[in-house]
Amino acid sequence: MPRRDDLHSILVIGSGPIVIGQACEFDYSGTQACQVLREEGYRVILVNSNPATIMTDPATADATYVEPLDVAVLTDILERERPDALLPTLGGQTALNLTMELVRAGVTDALGVEVIGARPEAIDTAENRELFKIAMTDIGLAVPESGFAHDIDEAVAIAKSIGWPIIVRPSFILGGAGTGIAHDEATFRHLAGEGLATSPIHEILVERSIAGWKEFELEVMRDRADNCVVVCTIENMDPMGVHTGDSITVAPAQTLSDWEFQAMRDDAFAVLRRVGVETGGSNVQFAVNPQTGERLVIEMNPRVSRSSALASKATGFPIAKIAARLAVGYTLDEIPNDITRLTPASFEPVIDYVVTKIPRWAFEKLPGASSRLGTRMQSVGEVMAIGRTFSESLQKAIRSLEQGRPGFAAGPSREFAEVSLPELWDRCVNATPERLYALHEALWRGIGVDDLAQRTRIDRWFLDQLAEIVATERWLHHGGIDVLDDRSWRAVRQLGFSDQQVASITRAPLAEVAAQRRRAAPVTYKTVDTCGAEFAATTPYHYATTEDESEVATSPRDRVIILGSGPNRIGQGIEFDYCCCHASFALQGFGHESVMVNCNPETVSTDYDTSDRLYFEPLTLEEVLNVVDEEKPDGVIVQFGGQTPLNLALPLKKAGVPIIGTDPSNIDLAEDRKLFGRLLDSLGIPSPANGTATNPEEARDLARRLGFPVLVRPSYVLGGRAMVIAYDEDTVRQYMREAVNYSQDRPVLIDRFLEDAIEVDVDALSDGEDVLIAGIMEHIEEAGVHSGDSSCVLPPHSLPAPVIETIKNYTRRLARALNVIGLMNTQYAVQNGTVYVLEVN
Repeated sequence: MPRRDDLHSILVIGSGPIVIGQACEFDYSGTQACQVLREEGYRVILVNSNPATIMTDPATADATYVEPLDVAVLTDILERERPDALLPTLGGQTALNLTMELVRAGVTDALGVEVIGARPEAIDTAENRELFKIAMTDIGLAVPESGFAHDIDEAVAIAKSIGWPIIVRPSFILGGAGTGIAHDEATFRHLAGEGLATSPIHEILVERSIAGWKEFELEVMRDRADNCVVVCTIENMDPMGVHTGDSITVAPAQTLSDWEFQAMRDDAFAVLRRVGVETGGSNVQFAVNPQTGERLVIEMNPRVSRSSALASKATGFPIAKIAARLAVGYTLDEIPNDITRLTPASFEPVIDYVVTKIPRWAFEKLPGASSRLGTRMQSVGEVMAIGRTFSESLQKAIRSLEQGRPGFAAGPSREFAEVSLPELWDRCVNATPERLYALHEALWRGIGVDDLAQRTRIDRWFLDQLAEIVATERWLHHGGIDVLDDRSWRAVRQLGFSDQQVASITRAPLAEVAAQRRRAAPVTYKTVDTCGAEFAATTPYHYATTEDESEVATSPRDRVIILGSGPNRIGQGIEFDYCCCHASFALQGFGHESVMVNCNPETVSTDYDTSDRLYFEPLTLEEVLNVVDEEKPDGVIVQFGGQTPLNLALPLKKAGVPIIGTDPSNIDLAEDRKLFGRLLDSLGIPSPANGTATNPEEARDLARRLGFPVLVRPSYVLGGRAMVIAYDEDTVRQYMREAVNYSQDRPVLIDRFLEDAIEVDVDALSDGEDVLIAGIMEHIEEAGVHSGDSSCVLPPHSLPAPVIETIKNYTRRLARALNVIGLMNTQYAVQNGTVYVLEVN
């Protein structure tokens, strides 16, 4: 079927601000959709309120409205633009819910706007728990025993008829908001009240809990001709009871027999047909009883999701791009696969590697919050790693989290070594961000896989893989570096062990380990091709492993490597992905090859066509150096990916890697609080009275001299991590006792805190001589609220002209003194007319 010529303009709804449960995966999908629709000749109108996204870049759509996402605003835009169609399936739950509100209000009918991608009836059937249950019963698919309630008493009556434990699931929600598992009536009443309040239609599903069953997810697509494909099968390592967004997941599914997969595949297609998803991508979730094989349908989403982004990056199959083309009339067999250029989109992806996703949480930023994982998604981001084996991809994924762990194998220092056995069992049985590492300790202590499988309900296959890593770790620990010959080196590498791990476990010098490994088991790079190497890939999308030959094609062109920002976290989000993407586009515009290194599956930077080559790898020194060895670039850019690549700048320079942009020594000068203080003194630029300390006694004495309150903060951090305002000596001493990573090289800085001051953010660009001041933003809250958490206005509204001139003068002088080549952000505090420099990034 050809593209629809009766459509001329299409409105795309974005997902709004990033929240827990709805992150930049929708920026990725929405950006893809806009690009594809414009390529097809349609006029694209975009509505979104998030300024940090690629999607809201002026070049993405023909008309972009940075406006609140509510029905009144959307109605005004629809009346103004009069689009022929509205595409709601690429903006997460926000876009779906808004679309349904517009439909129910009669706005789309009144203005003649067609909803494409998923009909309103299909959205309603999938998102309304009651209608979905009826639909599944109609086609003979089993769902958990349940009932629907619209008030608490009705819910309690249903729960008592089913029996405890009970799960509460509100209709029309995202990320498990308002869900929970109750084992008694008191807990249930609380959860039911929350669920009713969360649901836009004040409806909850009261359902028998099947916590402990195995969980699977199929990413599927359907076109108008009823062609259906499974893009990816995803298996949760964590059993049911943990939201899939908070679960460690693996693609393809590892423990399904072919018969089970084919049956699940047929069920998923039946779900799409019955729900009425005519075109586009959906994900269908199943639960399987590990004892009996009983299979239940849990839910489906008639839109792209975080799992869709993961599946797209895992397979190289661009779900959002294809969904957009399907929405305007194409069929799967008419859409070419961008990676092979030989196979159509109706050719189901086949992968010859294993992908592991691990969520990233931020409980350290939320004092007092329970880290127990459940049916509500609490992760703020995720990482993805690719390897030839599950073990290899798991260990790479752990390194990608950037939490100081070199992998699953822990080496001589085991973080749970002092935990008692009862406490260790509790940590293994109950899901938290640390459960994976508690399992390591249990295996190290000799607890059997059978016992762990029985009590944790994690499939034995996964635990066997973990046990193999631990057994290899124990062998290395006892035998040392001398037990590694060429064959065993390859085996160790294929289990995902890094040089740093081997050095730590064997207590051998890292340089010696790296030299041995390069000789015996050099890194090779394989290509993601969507077809198990049946056809050649034309789009270079690579991952590291240890095999006989590398699949990276050499090129005579100049090339530059861009280091991405890694997983989303509180304080480091998609604003850095935006910068990395634009760096790549600019390099390509100059005729250079752009090479991206990143491990975040939600981002535009890890789309296979954003750069000339993509390496889906952890952002560690070792793995980045491996890419540098393979590419031999003319330069590496570290300044666009946030704190992650900045922390690698000096080590990379010491390794002889050419860093382009601001020199790493000048980055260090700005990031090291002590060095930066000396620079300010030499320039005669005021800063709050301050000093540095490397132990609790020094810190206490310094705080006394400065006078309270004081601001205590470490060097080389982002997003205000580990900063505290101290009003007494006890707080300072406690901070220093608990602080880590302070030393003579990177001491803690203590400033006199400026009360009742106005904080100002200045962004500038410099070529080393000329400095362009791009914007001066005045914070609405007084100094003391982190700039990332402060409301601000641009241009400043209350600063007198002399103060603004002083700020501009200091900014230019600092940029030249630091020899900034590229971006610079400077933060100031203005107190009683005096301008103080707080920091430079």
